[in-house]
Amino acid sequence: MIPMFDWNRILFNDAPGSFLLEVAVRSTIMFLGLLLVLKIAGKRGIKQLSIFEMVIIISLGSAAGDPMFYDDVGIFHAFIVFVVVMLLYRLITWLTGKSPFVEKLFEGKTECLIDEGKFSMKKFRRESLAQDEFFAELRLRNVEHLGQVRKAYLETSGDISVFFYPDDAVKEGLSILPELFQKQVSYISASGTYCCCRCGEVKQLTTGAHSCFICQGTNWVVPIYTKRTT
Repeated sequence: MIPMFDWNRILFNDAPGSFLLEVAVRSTIMFLGLLLVLKIAGKRGIKQLSIFEMVIIISLGSAAGDPMFYDDVGIFHAFIVFVVVMLLYRLITWLTGKSPFVEKLFEGKTECLIDEGKFSMKKFRRESLAQDEFFAELRLRNVEHLGQVRKAYLETSGDISVFFYPDDAVKEGLSILPELFQKQVSYISASGTYCCCRCGEVKQLTTGAHSCFICQGTNWVVPIYTKRTT
């Protein structure tokens, strides 16, 4: 039977004082492990929160929750976790402010995903973004086709920043409207202007099957040319 209001058990769980050092070491390992996992997850996996904010929420939430439910977890141990996590957060924040290398390592860097109306394929693949998800983000910003977009950046927060061509500079581009994008073909039945469905390259093509010289894509769709509406 568990004795009620045994403060030594509640605060320390009858653990020796040396166990507090082990708690600090465990907390450090888990904090760094969470940073690594969230780094691998990518920016879009933590959209709206920075990596550090996500790690702190997870770490402190777990540390605070366990003593609430489990009688074999001491409250004082949770406070050790709080202190260690906050010290690590302060340390890494200070290092990111002092070292560009550390800042890039933990926060990543802003990537240009669309350059002059076409995908930057290497950067797009590196970020492991789904094309449908990215198109949805652009449509929410009233984009109809890539020819309207001069630059699009994936920020370190996971948000997407879009910079548009002025109306008189808009050019033909890959439609991101589902009803038009789905009309893609792998065999050109009539010569004309077509757009690569993978990278957005616009080319004059003759009848037959073609591969894009930029990304080796084999699916094509007729580009569109419309001014942006807001």
